[in-house]
Amino acid sequence: MDKVLELVKLGRINEISDIRDETDLSGLKLTFDLKKGKDPDEFMRKMFRLTPLQDTFSCNFNILIAGNPRVMGVYEILNEWIAFRIECVKRMIYFELGKKKDKLHLLLGLKKILLDIDKAIKIIRETNEEAEVVPNLMIGFGIDEIQADYVAEIKLRHINREYILKRTEEIDALKDEIADMEETLESPRKIKKYIIDELNEISEKYGQPRRTLFAEAFDDDEEEAEEATPDYTVNCFLSAEGYFKRITSQSLRMSGEQKLKEGDEMIFEQELSGKTDLLFFTDKYQVYKSSVNDFADTKASLLGDYVPAKLEMEQNERIVKMIPTEDYSGHIILFFKNGKCAKVPLSSFETKTKRRKLANAYCDGSELIAMYKLPEDRDFILQSAADKVLIFNTALVLPKAARDTQGVQVMRLTKTELRSARPYEEGMIDEPERYTAKSVPAAGAAAKLNIDQITFE
Repeated sequence: MDKVLELVKLGRINEISDIRDETDLSGLKLTFDLKKGKDPDEFMRKMFRLTPLQDTFSCNFNILIAGNPRVMGVYEILNEWIAFRIECVKRMIYFELGKKKDKLHLLLGLKKILLDIDKAIKIIRETNEEAEVVPNLMIGFGIDEIQADYVAEIKLRHINREYILKRTEEIDALKDEIADMEETLESPRKIKKYIIDELNEISEKYGQPRRTLFAEAFDDDEEEAEEATPDYTVNCFLSAEGYFKRITSQSLRMSGEQKLKEGDEMIFEQELSGKTDLLFFTDKYQVYKSSVNDFADTKASLLGDYVPAKLEMEQNERIVKMIPTEDYSGHIILFFKNGKCAKVPLSSFETKTKRRKLANAYCDGSELIAMYKLPEDRDFILQSAADKVLIFNTALVLPKAARDTQGVQVMRLTKTELRSARPYEEGMIDEPERYTAKSVPAAGAAAKLNIDQITFE
């Protein structure tokens, strides 16, 4: 409800004439009265798209497989679970098989006693020492130590034909069970059938009717309805402290000086369409995406919107560059203190979903010196801290789709670092061919000038 009110204030929803919270003991209920002639279905599509009425949650299944973490999808998870259950069933059968084989071994020894019970009693009775009972039984009946020890431990009252026959009747059943288990271990089909039967049993015992329903989703690819905010050209300003202003041409003509905080200055000024996307790059190697239409019209006499607060940036996160784009064409060119340059397509920052924040927006391997929007290849002029100057064309740098690419070495630096980088305009310096590189990396040439002090239109 708060989001709807916010969107109404911003002018992005103009179909509502009244909104009421009619929640009572019977449950939650919000009522929207629409203006005459407004389409309820179109309004609901806008509600799903712009408000938290419907949210999408992404799941990152990071799972340990054989001790190593892997990001997996549902299909892979099911396959791994099946493999896990097959292994569990096999280990269970191996355990039970071992117990049954041990029991069969004992009963086979007991069966030999059945041939001559009196002989067994005589051996036990005539043995002088207790320690000699087991060896004497082994010799007398040809059984091993485990079988002989089992016979020796039988109580006197159980040494009769009825008891021994009853126990040895289990031998045939045990042999059948052992054979069945061994066959199951050799048959993947039988193991999977066991897992299926087990799941069916659990389902019958604990299963409950589905509590969630399947509903037809709105087609995300459907063209969005025309926004309520008119698409007209406005003058956009951004200050170094992160204050953004959207001012109409008429208001700008009637205004005086731009109001700024003490020590602040304008770092961006351009006429933009209302539908232009704005990419705010920060010193935390992140980019925040917004639109000109997300900001309300204001006046030059006001400070404007504080972007870090509006876009919910991290504490002490500072904007280093704002790049506008309507169609994500062209590239972004980045220069780093280590002399490297990266050319990244603007399309790498375009997302199908309306994500507001992208991590790893650019490389964090070296300090960022400069960033520019590059509609097409052009010359740039670089200067190192050792006062060497280099002019090169960005066509020498191949674009990389990865946003956080470290780029390629453009200016060869020895015990120094890149100090500044700017677009080059004809006439900026004398003898430009002296500094122009035909290939990169290049060391540049010494020059007694600071390109940051050069101004051009």
